Amino acid sequence: MSAAGPARIAATELSGAAQAIFYAGLLCGVLDITAAFITWAVQGVPPGRLLQGIAAGLLGPQSFNGGAATVTLGAVLHFLIAFSASAVFYVASRKIDFMTRSPILAGVLYGVCVYLVMYWIVMPLSRFHSPQTLARTIVAIITHMVCVGLPISLMVRPLRRASYEIKQQLFAIGH
Repeated sequence: MSAAGPARIAATELSGAAQAIFYAGLLCGVLDITAAFITWAVQGVPPGRLLQGIAAGLLGPQSFNGGAATVTLGAVLHFLIAFSASAVFYVASRKIDFMTRSPILAGVLYGVCVYLVMYWIVMPLSRFHSPQTLARTIVAIITHMVCVGLPISLMVRPLRRASYEIKQQLFAIGH
């Protein structure tokens, strides 16, 4: 195998990982924020205010006076979290085969895990707290299963497999 062989394999693996994380995070972020917009619109909360609420986790209640800047910050933070959740799933799926062998179950369980991290660790440490009710908790858990865990799992699985197959082909060419 030439010296370029391992480098090409590593580059392919990295680009496959980046692609899987990007598309999974994008889909997760869009589905999750859309669900949040719908859930909160019913309660009279407009999308911009919801995004300011996300930014308030970092800035505190003054976020609600920040206009477009804190709306944008809320959107950026939301997608940063979505891409981070995708990256964690991707890395874990490389070590735990169950996550790609059983993507539906893994996605649902991962959605619950993300919910637990967000609502039991991240939000309590944030600078803004909204009250939780049983109904809001149930909606949040279901939303995380359907709009976070499942899309991440279902996007990572085929992209991870495609990356593996390309790596195998490059390895065969190098020999």
